[in-house]
Amino acid sequence: MSVTVPPYAAPSPYAAPGIAPERFKQVFRRHPAGVVAVTADAGRGPVGFTATSLTSLSLDPPLVSFGIAVTASSWPHLERATTAVVNFLAADQTSLARTFATSGIDRFAAPTQWRRLPGGEPVLGGVAGWLRIGVEQIVPAGDHRIVVARVEESWLDESRGPLLFHDGGFRSL
Repeated sequence: MSVTVPPYAAPSPYAAPGIAPERFKQVFRRHPAGVVAVTADAGRGPVGFTATSLTSLSLDPPLVSFGIAVTASSWPHLERATTAVVNFLAADQTSLARTFATSGIDRFAAPTQWRRLPGGEPVLGGVAGWLRIGVEQIVPAGDHRIVVARVEESWLDESRGPLLFHDGGFRSL
């Protein structure tokens, strides 16, 4: 007895399955996230951007990840950086979050307060905490890259509450 199996058509790698981009954004606007500014200097001056995609990946070794759009002005610099800083923005740092989310400006110009760590990495002032990270891997993911990094050093001000992003706006606890 022979069984006829209908031919299997593999999905096209160029098809856009899933939901529309606007719906995708709408769904994730309802998901609260912590706000960080990732800063780095690959030898051409400090760069940075606001992110809500920070995730802890592993305790041993201590690994984190975050996403960055390949169209972001910081991407060509971050792609060459071996280290960076994840700055945990405090509840009162909405203007700093907006500064680091704005294209075409010098994000490190006044009134931004910042300094360099002993290794040369830029770290922002007044933040709730920071992680100095070493880039381990960069993974392509659609129109973004996922940066996987090892935490090498940390600092925390437990008296400062976090800045959150929810439903299109910045919030605090």
